[in-house]
Amino acid sequence: MKIDEVSIRFATLADLDFVQQDSFISTKIVERKIEQEEVIVAEWNGKLIGYLRLEYLWSLIPYIALISIISEYQRQGVGKAILRFTETFLRDRGHSALYSSSQANEPEPQTWHRHVGFEECGIIAGINKDGVGEIFFRKRLG
Repeated sequence: MKIDEVSIRFATLADLDFVQQDSFISTKIVERKIEQEEVIVAEWNGKLIGYLRLEYLWSLIPYIALISIISEYQRQGVGKAILRFTETFLRDRGHSALYSSSQANEPEPQTWHRHVGFEECGIIAGINKDGVGEIFFRKRLG
């Protein structure tokens, strides 16, 4: 797979089964997020291989709720491509920063965040199962 052959676009309702596979939120909410351009997918050779779901903290501040790439396509630039698309979309709408987070016990996602330009900006202790904290990251979109 060549990264320039990967298509990044907003999800449509036809992509629903793929983008709700994490089961964190209900189908109804995922449908609404698709309609509001808050779900972005990566497609290669007609196959969906990854997606990103946006949230807006206080209905204003963009936050990556989830980014998921099928394992066989990881470490090939798909996540970065989805992130670039998202950054451009947000920048064009006047946003100056994008936030994200990772559980404190997940070093690999933390490394990815730093690798793609996020900076650590805080932690909420004990918010996850078994009292695990959540580390927050910010990326300036200037």
